[in-house]
Amino acid sequence: MINSQEIKIGTCIRMDGKIWTCIDFQHRKPGKGNTVMITKLKNVADGRVLERTFQVGFKLEDVRVERRPYQYLYEDTTGMILMNQETFEQIPVGKQQITGVDFMKESDIVEVVTDTSDGTILLAEMPVKTNLHVAHSEPGIKGDTATNATKPATLETGVEVRVPLFINEGDLIQVDTRDGSYLGRVKE
Repeated sequence: MINSQEIKIGTCIRMDGKIWTCIDFQHRKPGKGNTVMITKLKNVADGRVLERTFQVGFKLEDVRVERRPYQYLYEDTTGMILMNQETFEQIPVGKQQITGVDFMKESDIVEVVTDTSDGTILLAEMPVKTNLHVAHSEPGIKGDTATNATKPATLETGVEVRVPLFINEGDLIQVDTRDGSYLGRVKE
């Protein structure tokens, strides 16, 4: 059991018979009344997100989790096949359980979170930043760096993101896997 004020991003709790992971939290002290924790929780089974407010000191059932690095190998009918970096065991993980799955390419390292009590896979997370090549984009024009205008670009994984006008096909760019935003160009 943990107290509600101990919830942080990534904390897993069991509530209403389901396992939830915290994706955002805020500690708020209103002018009158008790301090509360406003949390945004994601259901690990179906991906549903809800906002829940807890009084400080409220007891919650925590889920002991283990985080391990796995390497993405390939995709088949059972899901995305990941390999444990230590034991070389291969496991299938459903696409809906992986955050940032649209930006995942072969040999990427993802962090797999498992429940230590029964060994079930709760979720897998891509790193926040990843480098990808631009597969298709309209050609850039010299002098297009002065404005904040953007254009669509298709990356090597097939996902489309908005990039500045000076980005061309073949450029290596850094992307935020949480929201697909362009972070910068990377030198090779």
